[in-house]
Amino acid sequence: MIHGLTILLVFQLTGEIIARSFGLPVPGPVIGMALLLAAMALSARVADTVRPTAQGLLSHLSLLFVPAGVGIVGHLSLLSEHGVALFATLLISTVLAIAAGALVFSALLKLTGAEDA
Repeated sequence: MIHGLTILLVFQLTGEIIARSFGLPVPGPVIGMALLLAAMALSARVADTVRPTAQGLLSHLSLLFVPAGVGIVGHLSLLSEHGVALFATLLISTVLAIAAGALVFSALLKLTGAEDA
């Protein structure tokens, strides 16, 4: 478990270093996750080492939402004051994200010629 956690943290640190060194607009953990995915694709040993740790973290993922819930309860006055605007923003951004995904998907279908099949 310690080895798997060490691998996860090393890749996150590597991603942070790359993102900050090159001033990239992508968060370091995202870069680290992409590097980890590449490492796991290239080496089954890395995937086997990380798997038990990742499954353990995922099984307790709901605990990571507790701080967010406490923050919401702690700022209920802001939520009641700006709730409609927040809801509208969430709704509009969700619709835009789905639309963007659909447009990219259809463009890729046309680009690859899979639309004809």
